[in-house]
Amino acid sequence: MRLFYDPNIDPKAISHKLSEEESKHIIKVLRMSLHDTLAIIDGNGHYFETKIIEAHPKRCTVEIISIDVAEASNDWIHIAVCPTKQIDRTEWFIEKATEIGVDEISFISSKNSERVNLKLERLQKKAISAMKQSKRRFLPKINDLQSIKTFLDTNPNGLLAHCYESKKSQFEAVYQKNNCPILIGPEGDFSEQEVEMALEKGYKTITLGKNRLRTETAALYACMRAKINIDNG
Repeated sequence: MRLFYDPNIDPKAISHKLSEEESKHIIKVLRMSLHDTLAIIDGNGHYFETKIIEAHPKRCTVEIISIDVAEASNDWIHIAVCPTKQIDRTEWFIEKATEIGVDEISFISSKNSERVNLKLERLQKKAISAMKQSKRRFLPKINDLQSIKTFLDTNPNGLLAHCYESKKSQFEAVYQKNNCPILIGPEGDFSEQEVEMALEKGYKTITLGKNRLRTETAALYACMRAKINIDNG
């Protein structure tokens, strides 16, 4: 069954009118017609099985046949990362992290950041596409670019990966399954002052292995380690 995303569908409704963009895609591009069935997810755990009752290219309307609801987890994977200069590398991270199970992605700017702006809508579309492809029920929250100071002020206590020589903890020894954002810096790393700022806010430094990783690789690796930690209880 073809899968679509619509955050505005009401779980209490008996029918739903899709957006003009989705209607055109369903009727004109996919050539679906009256009585064809399709599935809709809202990114909040609901899965709707529906049937087309008005096959109009501008206002395709479906009847809601059944609803399945997934329970939200109490665990929360939050990656805070400096976006890369080449945006396709950041998009790749969003796609793969969404498939793995990230719950929240925050973009932060630091002294050595190479990118100072983001097209958040485009990044959200990447997450939606990955959610649908991986059949996830929940869309990760994606936060717009903010300074590292602002992020630390509102998100104290977490884990910090950096390349400076210092004593670092093993990931599994310090990771918490909630309220534990993982900070990943830019290609030039965080400045020493930014590292000190994070430590003052209760962050613990962690090692991500012996090899020096690119920003998006480090962020994805941290996401995978968090997911494995959660899945293993």
